[in-house]
Amino acid sequence: MFLQFYRVFYLAELKNSAFILFFFPCLLFAQINTDSLWRATKTGNDTSRINAYIHLGSSMGKKNPDSTIALYQIALKINSEVFSNSDIATKKRLKLLEGLSYNNIGSMLEHKGKLVEAIESYKTSYSTLNTISDYEKMSYSLLNIGFVYKLMGNTDMALQYFSQSLELRKMAGNKKLIANSYSHIAGIYSQTNNIPKAIENENMALKIAREENDMKLEGVVLNDLALLYSRNGETDQALKYYDEAFSVRLRAGDKEGQAQTLLNMGSAYVRVKKLDKGLILFRKALASLQSINQYRGIAAAYSNICYVMKMKGQIDSSIYYAKQSLAIYEKAGDINGKCSVLNNLANISLDNSQPKIALKYAEESYKIAKSSGNVYMLKSSTGNLVEIYNSLNNPKKALEMYKLHIQMRDSLNNEDNQKAVAKQQAKYEYEKQKALDDAEHEKQLAIEQEAKEKQKIITYSTAGGLALVALFLVFVFNRLQVTKRQKIVIQEAHYELEEKNNEILDSIAYAKRIQNAILPPSKLVKEYLKESFILYKPKDIVAGDFYWMEHKDGKVLFAAADCTGHGVPGAMVSVICNNGLNRSVREYNLTEPGKILDKTREIVIQEFEKSEDEVKDGMDIALCSLAVSSSSGAYRELQYAGANNPLWIIRKGAKEIEEIKATKQPIGKYANPELYITHTIELQKGDSIYIFSDGYADQFGGEKGKKFKGANFKKLLLSIQNESMEKQKELINEAFENWRGELEQIDDVCVIGVKV
Repeated sequence: MFLQFYRVFYLAELKNSAFILFFFPCLLFAQINTDSLWRATKTGNDTSRINAYIHLGSSMGKKNPDSTIALYQIALKINSEVFSNSDIATKKRLKLLEGLSYNNIGSMLEHKGKLVEAIESYKTSYSTLNTISDYEKMSYSLLNIGFVYKLMGNTDMALQYFSQSLELRKMAGNKKLIANSYSHIAGIYSQTNNIPKAIENENMALKIAREENDMKLEGVVLNDLALLYSRNGETDQALKYYDEAFSVRLRAGDKEGQAQTLLNMGSAYVRVKKLDKGLILFRKALASLQSINQYRGIAAAYSNICYVMKMKGQIDSSIYYAKQSLAIYEKAGDINGKCSVLNNLANISLDNSQPKIALKYAEESYKIAKSSGNVYMLKSSTGNLVEIYNSLNNPKKALEMYKLHIQMRDSLNNEDNQKAVAKQQAKYEYEKQKALDDAEHEKQLAIEQEAKEKQKIITYSTAGGLALVALFLVFVFNRLQVTKRQKIVIQEAHYELEEKNNEILDSIAYAKRIQNAILPPSKLVKEYLKESFILYKPKDIVAGDFYWMEHKDGKVLFAAADCTGHGVPGAMVSVICNNGLNRSVREYNLTEPGKILDKTREIVIQEFEKSEDEVKDGMDIALCSLAVSSSSGAYRELQYAGANNPLWIIRKGAKEIEEIKATKQPIGKYANPELYITHTIELQKGDSIYIFSDGYADQFGGEKGKKFKGANFKKLLLSIQNESMEKQKELINEAFENWRGELEQIDDVCVIGVKV
C-alpha cells in the first residue's frame, strides 16, 4: 500500500485568519495592542466594542478555542442589542461583522472536531452576508463548508460548495480567488479519480496565477499538477513539476509550501523504489513543518516515514511513526489521513504475523474508504483485506475483496485517463507558448510586413515541397497500417504474458504463506529466548534460508539454515530440510546437535534418492542447544554443531569474537561423509551468541561495490554489544541496507542473536 499524500490548499487559512484580514480594513482597532482592545470593550461605542471583541478573538486564535468562541459570542450579543436602533450604513457594517463572527466560530468548532456544528455556523455566516450581497465574503463561507465536507469524506457535497463559491467569486471579479477555487475543485476531482477534469481546473488556476504574478498560488498549482501526474504513474513529468513548484515557493518564502513539495517529491521517489532519497526528503520536510507547528503536515510526514521504515524492514520504527501520525489525524478529524495510516498499520501487523490485529485495522480503513468513495483508499484497503482473509483461511471473503480491488485498480489505470492526461498536457504547453508569442506580437507584425515580398517565392517552394510531402505521407500511412497490425499482435501476446505472469506471482505469494507457516512464530521465540532477535531478509518472495526452533527435554534447539539456491527452488529444498530437522527431534528423540544433523542428512538424502534424477541439493546450517542450569534456572550450557556455518560467541566485556568452527561438509550428498561434531561450551550471564547464513557477509556494496565480508561483520557486532538485542537487530539491518545502497540483494539473509 502506498502512502498518504499531504495536500495544503493555498489560502486554506481563510477559514480563520485570512478571512479576518479581508474584513479588518473596516475595523477601528486593527493595529492596537491587546490592552487597548480590552479597554475598548469597556469604553468604546457599540461598534468599537464589537470590533474589539472580534479582534481579541482573532488574536487568541486556536490556542484556546472555547475562550475564542466566547469572545465572538459576546460580539454577536452586542450586535443583536444595537442593530434595531442603528442607521442603514451602520446596519450594513454590523451585518458584515456578524457574518465574520459566525465564520470564525465555525473555524473554532472545526478545530475542535465538531464538524456538523461548524457547517451550521458557516451556513449562518453565509445567510447573514447574503443580506448585504457581499459576494466575496459569502464565497469564503461556502468554501469553508466545502472544506469540512471534504474533511468528512463527502466529496459530492464538497464539490457542490466549491463550485458555488467559484460562481460568487466570478461575480465579485477577484481573479486570485477565482484561481484559488479552481485549485480546490481540482483537488476534489483528483480525489475521485477524474484526472482529466482535475488537470483542466489546475491549468485554469495556473494561467490566472501567472497573469496576476501570484507566486504563492503558482507554487500550489504546480505542486498539485505534479501530484496528479504522479498518481497517474508519470513520475518523470511529476518530478519536473515538483522542481518548478519548489523553486517558486522558495522565491515566495512559503515554508509550509516548500515542506509540502518535499513530502510529495519524496513520495514520488519512493514509488520508484528510491527509498533512501525519499526518506531524506521526508525528514527534511518534517523538520521544516515542526519549526512552524503545522500539525497535519507533521502527521503526513510521520505517515510517509512509517511507510519507508516498513519497506526497509524496521518494524518497530514503522509502528512508532504510524501511531504518531494516527493520533494527529484522529484529533484533527481527517478521515483520509486516518484511513491511510490504518492501512499502514494493517500491512505492518500482517507482515509481523498478526493477521487478526491486521484485520481490525484493515476493516476500519475499508469502512472509512467506502463511506467516502475515495478510490485510492478503497484500492489499498481491499488489497490488504485480500491478503488478510487468505492468511485467516477465509477464501470467500478474500475473493469478494479481490474483485473489488481489481475494480478499483482498473478504474485508476483506465486508458481514457491516460489519453486525457496527455491531451491536457499538450493544451498546457500550447497555452504557455501562446503567451510567449503574444508578448512578441508587435515585433512579429513588423517582420511579417518586411517579408511580404518574399512570400510568393516561399509559397511556390512550399507547394512543391507539399507535393513531395504528400507522396511521403502516403508511404508513411501504408507503413503505419502495417505497424498497427503488428502492434495488435504484440499487445495480444503481452496481455497473455501478463496473465501468465500474474498467475505465477499469485502462486509464489501463496507459497510464501506456506513457507511462513513452517517458521516458528515470534511469540514462541520470545517465550524461550527472551533476549534475542532474528533478522530474516529473503532475496525474493520466498527463500532458501530459514530459521528453526524446538523445545524438548528442558533444552531449546534453534538453528539458522541456508539451503541450496534461493527463490522458489531454494524454498522447496528448505521445506524438505525443515522436515528432516523436525523428524530427527520428534520421531527419533534426538537433542544432541551433532546427532540431529547426522539423522537430518540421512533423511534428506533418502528424500532426494526417490527422484529418478540425481539431486545434489542440501543445506548449510548452524544448530544450537541451550540447556537450563539446574541451580539458577538460566541458560548456561550451550551445545553446537554446524555444517559449514560457524558459531560466534562474544563474552561479556570481550574485545574479540570467539569462533567455533563448523564441520566442513553440507547436509546432503558428500564424497567422504563423516559424523558432525558436537561442541559443548559453558556460558556466563551477559554472553552473546550469533549464528547466520552467508548472505549478510557476501552482500556487495559500499563505494567500490565489494563484499561486506566476515571481518566487517565481526567489527559491527563488537561495536553494538552494549545495545539491547532489538536495537542490535535494527542496527545490523541498517548497516546492511546502507552498504547495499542501490545494488540488488544477492542472496537470502538470516542472522540470529541470543544473549544469556
